[in-house]
Amino acid sequence: MDKETLFKKLAAAVIDGDEDETARLAQEALDTGIDPYDAIMQGCNKGMAEVSDKYEAKEMFVPEILLSADAMYAAIDILRPHLKVDDTVAKPATVIIGVAQGDIHDIGKNLVKMMLDVAGFNIIDVGRDVPVETFVEKAIEHNAKLVAISALMTTSMMNMEPVIEGLKEKHSGAKTIVGGAPISQDFADSIGAAGYGKDAVAAVRVAKKLTEA
Repeated sequence: MDKETLFKKLAAAVIDGDEDETARLAQEALDTGIDPYDAIMQGCNKGMAEVSDKYEAKEMFVPEILLSADAMYAAIDILRPHLKVDDTVAKPATVIIGVAQGDIHDIGKNLVKMMLDVAGFNIIDVGRDVPVETFVEKAIEHNAKLVAISALMTTSMMNMEPVIEGLKEKHSGAKTIVGGAPISQDFADSIGAAGYGKDAVAAVRVAKKLTEA
């Protein structure tokens, strides 16, 4: 199988959520001498980008996206150990992601995390019901460019602004992006967040814009 055909089949298998097929194609890529980075970028990432487009067009939904993600990771797990390390390539931006203090709903956060991972970010997941200080401390510890905070409750969303204030005071190099069911662009603006993601696809788009600026 030629390289371009393999990339197309790998992308299609990701879209279909076929873990066995993505793993098989990833191994075939290695066996035939295809650069594993190219297989990830031209195969897995292109497939996941199409999944994102389908999600945005309401042609795919969260359960299907999660299947596609599992299929993608099945391939990446095989390809990643064989990636060549190139010190001249810019390191990916680090994102601290977590659910605001007082909130344990993390399905949305996990979806955003997965999409950011696919997009090439370095993700530090601090979990759910995260104290304000933890967001700030982890951002400093990992020299994060972005802090992503989610909330699904109107009570916990009030714990977003103290994180933003803490970052401004102690780690001004980090920008914040917020999201979740009760969050709006107006609310994000009112608390001084740099970005707002209405869903996982939008969050990735905003994250890229903020870290490339």
